[in-house]
Amino acid sequence: MIRYALRCAHDHGFEAWFGDSAAYDDQASRGLVECPVCGSHSVSKQIMAPAVSGTKNRPSSGDAARMQTVMMQAAREVRSHVEANFDYVGDAFAREARDIHEGRAEKREIYGEATPVEVKKLKDDGVPCAPLPPLPPDPAKAH
Repeated sequence: MIRYALRCAHDHGFEAWFGDSAAYDDQASRGLVECPVCGSHSVSKQIMAPAVSGTKNRPSSGDAARMQTVMMQAAREVRSHVEANFDYVGDAFAREARDIHEGRAEKREIYGEATPVEVKKLKDDGVPCAPLPPLPPDPAKAH
């Protein structure tokens, strides 16, 4: 994975992760890289220092455990928010997402199930979608 600092033609700065530099080039050439602020597809990479990991600044095992706890809590909160505020459409997710994107259905926030093939087709066609984080184990029931 590689993280790029990006800037749109309207001078909005943001960051995005890509599988590798070729993935960014491919997505940018197909107009799939978009500014989250204004939606502009005129986006360019900015100069960025590489992140080099060393042995001096590694988190202690206590820090790593705290970070894991924080990340699991964040995943729980994201999932709870989606389940409470989005419409569940079950295995019709791919069809519903495409219909909303193409204006054939009312714009609303949805979640549901889709196969990896359906998700790839949605992404290839520029339909925004992202996986819902799995529900982490309940910390009260751990160990």
